[in-house]
Amino acid sequence: MDTTTDTVLFDALGLAAPLLKAVQETGYTTPTPIQAKAIPLALQGMDLMAGAQTGTGKTAAFALPILQKLLPFASSSTSPAKHPIRALVLTPTRELAIQVEESIKIYAKHTPLKSLVVFGGVDIKTQTPHLKTGIEILVATPGRLLDHVEQKTLNLGQVQILVLDEADRMLDMGFMPDLKRILALLPKQRQNLMFSATFSNEIKKLADDFLTNPTLIEVARSNATNDNVTQKVYVVAQTNKQALLTQLLSESDSQQVIIFTKTKITASKLSRALQKEGIAADAIHGDKSQKERIEALDAFKAGKITALVATDVAARGLDISDLPMVINYEIPSAPEDYVHRIGRTGRAGASGVAISLVCEEEEKYLAEIEKLIKRSITRETIEFKNTAKKAAKSAYTEDHNSQNANESLSSNRQATKSRQYVRKPSCDPWFDKPYEPSVAVAKPQYNTSSSNKAPVAALLGGLRAK
Repeated sequence: MDTTTDTVLFDALGLAAPLLKAVQETGYTTPTPIQAKAIPLALQGMDLMAGAQTGTGKTAAFALPILQKLLPFASSSTSPAKHPIRALVLTPTRELAIQVEESIKIYAKHTPLKSLVVFGGVDIKTQTPHLKTGIEILVATPGRLLDHVEQKTLNLGQVQILVLDEADRMLDMGFMPDLKRILALLPKQRQNLMFSATFSNEIKKLADDFLTNPTLIEVARSNATNDNVTQKVYVVAQTNKQALLTQLLSESDSQQVIIFTKTKITASKLSRALQKEGIAADAIHGDKSQKERIEALDAFKAGKITALVATDVAARGLDISDLPMVINYEIPSAPEDYVHRIGRTGRAGASGVAISLVCEEEEKYLAEIEKLIKRSITRETIEFKNTAKKAAKSAYTEDHNSQNANESLSSNRQATKSRQYVRKPSCDPWFDKPYEPSVAVAKPQYNTSSSNKAPVAALLGGLRAK
């Protein structure tokens, strides 16, 4: 394994003129270490097992060799038969798939080569017409690719190059059965490129299954965090996290911040709470539709949203240029996810800040993270300015309300006491007059003679007539 690289230029990598022109138009002249190592070997047709921390330019490391090797097959014909799928790139998330295909389009813009991305969460029928026109490079998530295979809307029989991007993440998300089904559909004679941020035992087993005598490239220590990222930890009670987060965002000069949570429910609630505090925020997670996620991401990139609250499903797929800060509102249970989260900032040589809010219950996760990255993270303290103000206001409100309540109670008692000695006058004076007996009335004379009595039946207690 060679982890060193001399400073080279893209001109020295043997890329074709149309590709070099596209790269130069992006503003890059010097390849990153992973690009400098991977591109020449991939152009030679070798299988690669490449590892590098996120944000080091892995997409160009496989996209440029793919385009270079497919240039001899490029055709301007409109016939779909002239554009079979020759390269397949598999990614774990929709966001990552979209961004990979966008990069491929940028590098291929001066060539006739066509690319397409397919992913779940949208109507499959909207993707089928584009597939039927013919494309050379397909970027896909495993599940949606198999959907198209079952509907026979694509053919993988001519694939020459297979790329597994973020292979470790695909295993974490349970894609191993899907990957095995896809591998069985591909030609045995092909080139395989596997890119991963970490090299676990499971990844090595996967490499043994589909790589042939791979060359291992690792330009950074596995599971390492970027030295350009300043890492901080604030130990805080769970009940105070939201107040501290609001204060950090209010005091920060950063116009873009990604906030990571463990659950979709927390992400939604936190984004709404930040909005109530006057902070432009939105959430992006698995329960959101693809359209909603893309709209939120576009608004974040455009600067319309300051805080983007995301779950780990977006930890690898988001690619924001010059993102200054990420905040772990909740510490991930898997320490590798911490590396991927903070890898969103400090990309391409830029500096960044990663802040973690850690409660007592999360200390064990923090210890695992420090063990993985082989370094301790600085603990810092901060004064709860906003909390103090709210507490003072709350105390004043309670005292004020208590005083008003006491005054009101005293007033009511006095009013009740005064009402006890005031007699309310009658509505009609006649009722207040003393009793006066009325004129004597003669008693009525009742006839008690039996002759006038009506006969009563014996059964009802009457007497028989004599």
